[in-house]
Amino acid sequence: MYFEDFISEIGNKKIKIYVDMDGVIADYVVGDPYDYDKKRPLRSNIKNLEEVSKMENVDVYILSASRMNCGVDEKNVWLDINAPFFKKENRNILPRELYNFEKSSEELKVDFIRNIERDGSQIIIIDDDPMILKTIKKEFPDVIVLKDTALVD
Repeated sequence: MYFEDFISEIGNKKIKIYVDMDGVIADYVVGDPYDYDKKRPLRSNIKNLEEVSKMENVDVYILSASRMNCGVDEKNVWLDINAPFFKKENRNILPRELYNFEKSSEELKVDFIRNIERDGSQIIIIDDDPMILKTIKKEFPDVIVLKDTALVD
């Protein structure tokens, strides 16, 4: 698998992978934004991430934005059902409502990445939004950014 091989090439260095949900592991086209439980899981991407999460030097995290505060609970329930290998303490779901909608999803993610403890780990961000990836790469040259298609064989 391409993604697993890519991770293996990094070597024994500690790796922290932050994965967006909408469009990466959940089909954001299906269902109402307030019916997250009806989002179709993208099973091949989830399977690939689960396999990589079993590697000794890899920790996987969720880094997803939500429009409303209630979306945090909805996304956590969806993860419990469809991708339970994402540990609860590794789920970072950032609601825009918490900031009175003054911050975009992109700004929330950039702020979050700014505060990730680097501790010598290689940080990898997987997202489906090329603008978010471009901004992250510009702000954080040490971070590897991957489009969601990296998960597809």
